[in-house]
Amino acid sequence: MAREELTRLTGNGNGNCNNDDCPNVYRTASGSFVVQGDVSKVFTAPDGEGLVEIPEETLREAFRALGW
Repeated sequence: MAREELTRLTGNGNGNCNNDDCPNVYRTASGSFVVQGDVSKVFTAPDGEGLVEIPEETLREAFRALGW
């Protein structure tokens, strides 16, 4: 899946998000979510899975974008 196929719910172009190199939340066409953030090593995820850490404000922004 290409990034262009996702709906970006966070990052309004102000600050570091303008370069797509910050925490973000995306929605797929099927309604699931893709989260971009710093790799976390708080515990080892099962094979095929990964852990990312994003700020609370990024999730709040995504919820607002969805009207939740």
